Amino acid sequence: MGNSKSQLNTAVKQVNKKIGKVIRHSHLYTTAAWGKTDQPDFLNQVIIAETKRSAIEIMQEILLIETAMGRIRTEKNAPRIIDIDILFFNKEIITADELVIPHKEIPNRRFVLVPLNELSPNFIHPVLQKTIHQLLRDCVDKLPVALIP
Repeated sequence: MGNSKSQLNTAVKQVNKKIGKVIRHSHLYTTAAWGKTDQPDFLNQVIIAETKRSAIEIMQEILLIETAMGRIRTEKNAPRIIDIDILFFNKEIITADELVIPHKEIPNRRFVLVPLNELSPNFIHPVLQKTIHQLLRDCVDKLPVALIP
């Protein structure tokens, strides 16, 4: 919702300021809405940040960033101003009530795998023991993911 490029830019700046140094970021990609398809395309990007904080602390800060940016949670997969997820936390496997890492939907979402593959094609998913490139190749999601020049 709103100016997606501006929202992503703001989110990256907030992550860099409040969570840890953003050291790499993918290009921007536009993708058809996933899950709830009767809405405009989404803009997606993957960033890699260095932090000294725990995954739980990061998730708490993400929720604060999203709220400060105006996100209001309504129904699942509804249009939103911003959605920040933790995909991986180093090679850790975390299963808590409030957080599961790696994000369980990574292998099912082309819009996540394409920018991940741009940054780290050889990173091995710590649960599935496959590289990001292998996961992208095997992904059954065929929604188009288009690079924004």
